[in-house]
Amino acid sequence: MVPELNDLKFIDLFAGIGGMRLAFESKGATCVFSSEWDKYAQKTYEANFGEIPEGDITKIRAIDIPKFDILLAGFPCQPFSSIGKREGFKHKTQGTLFYDVARIIDQHKPSAFLLENVSGLLTHDDGRTFSTIISTLIELGYEVEYKILDASDYGVPQKRERIYIVGFNKRKVRPGAFLFPPQRKKKVGIGKFVEKDRTDLSISKHLQSVYIYKLDDGRPEVITTKSEFPVKTLVASYHKIQRLTGTFVADGPTGLRLLSENECKAVMGYPKSFKIPVSRTQMYRQFGNSVAVPVIKAVADAMIKHLDEYARRSRK
Repeated sequence: MVPELNDLKFIDLFAGIGGMRLAFESKGATCVFSSEWDKYAQKTYEANFGEIPEGDITKIRAIDIPKFDILLAGFPCQPFSSIGKREGFKHKTQGTLFYDVARIIDQHKPSAFLLENVSGLLTHDDGRTFSTIISTLIELGYEVEYKILDASDYGVPQKRERIYIVGFNKRKVRPGAFLFPPQRKKKVGIGKFVEKDRTDLSISKHLQSVYIYKLDDGRPEVITTKSEFPVKTLVASYHKIQRLTGTFVADGPTGLRLLSENECKAVMGYPKSFKIPVSRTQMYRQFGNSVAVPVIKAVADAMIKHLDEYARRSRK
């Protein structure tokens, strides 16, 4: 039986700084287990949730994880070395981090899961990686739906395409009725989130002349308080000041600076109250590797609604 809404429990794998947890907790679900190996991400996670995630997921026995209803994971994608000839997910996915997601699902048979990854997962290793992931999840007994969603379609001032894979246990939830959340018609611009007169975070005049503006090609993307468009995707290497991928602010003593902490939070849909106890470099890495929280909230809404509707029908 699927539990009632307020009793839903989830686990947070490859948790990063907890973006997925923020989203699902905002819907009334309870986190009963988390795992994240990076020590800096663990520090940020602890500052905001009061607990340190367990470490290396490959060393955690599935049987030692508490019972849960929904599995959340933003796992790294890796190529699979043996595909096609061997049968069973243990053979097909052994040696990859997705294998650990699969073995935990196999052990606990949760009602549902949500997996998030870069959109390039679809074509990774000529599509073989994605094909193996989907076939494995189906083999484990799940109805699987997936879709690429852009964060800018869900109220986030950032263009950020990611693939979301949702699954429901065929023995617990009626398959075939899940719909991904609809897109918003109006985009949110970054301008209203831009801070003014910051004296820190400046990019030197020298770096601007020899690198940032070395070509008259419209790069990089520069924003102001009047910018009415979502910015480009925030990447984990933002701190390296890359002219092709970076978004910078026309502000400060040199006329150009990096994004501030609050601007990064806005770009990723995190609340201003979210604590960042790490260095600026680590902050950029953590946000660049994180999820856009409002997108996860929208997907969580759709998933929980689907589970709740089925639970109510089952109890009649």
